[in-house]
Amino acid sequence: MNETKKLQEMDLYKPIQTFFVKEGYEVYGEVKDCDIVAVKDEELVVIELKLTLSVDLLIQAAKRQRITDQVYIAIPKPKYRLNSRRWAEKCHLIRRLELGLILVSNPLKRAKTEVVFHPSPFDRRKSRGQSKLKREAVLKEINGRSADYNVGGSNRTKIMTAYKENSIQIACYLRHLGPLSPKNLIQLGTGDKTSSILVKNYYGWFERIKRGTYCLTEKGQEEIKEFPDLLNFYLNSVGLKEGNSD
Repeated sequence: MNETKKLQEMDLYKPIQTFFVKEGYEVYGEVKDCDIVAVKDEELVVIELKLTLSVDLLIQAAKRQRITDQVYIAIPKPKYRLNSRRWAEKCHLIRRLELGLILVSNPLKRAKTEVVFHPSPFDRRKSRGQSKLKREAVLKEINGRSADYNVGGSNRTKIMTAYKENSIQIACYLRHLGPLSPKNLIQLGTGDKTSSILVKNYYGWFERIKRGTYCLTEKGQEEIKEFPDLLNFYLNSVGLKEGNSD
């Protein structure tokens, strides 16, 4: 009876040993809790093995950095696409920890060992520079909110964004002051996106009743009632109170 052999961590050892021997290293298994140790002259390399990329593996590898900067993690090559966002984010984390990454294809037959990247210092300044636009987007979003109306970690609830808050502000003034032009609304402090929000009408809250004049739809009247704190905030900012339409 033929049975498919279940992959084990030890099956990664031989391909990696062969790879480093070809690079001129002496290779040893299980040395003082290290899965694999490779030595060449004064250079000491540690490779930690796991069948999957996990937090435990990263912790284990980080501990080995106490004895050498040359620490790799080695796993079987994943079956999912390596050009995916999921994989890119994992590689970013490994690089940030200044670890190297080795993938082993087909460990049980005709194995192939590939060094995806070597351990190297992580340049945080360069990384922040590459993410400058994302940083600016975060700060812009924060500046567009009047307060914190979201609960961190929420993924099944509606998120209050700066765009939605701006829409609520416009709806609030239309509700209490009646039909207004974009110019009138901007004078009340609704900002330079006012015309765009009214024209795009993403939430279906606004209706143009004549050229340059907008009112609040019945849908808008009902839905903004879900945000009493924001309504009060914006009414107070222009000296109005709930129920006052003068």
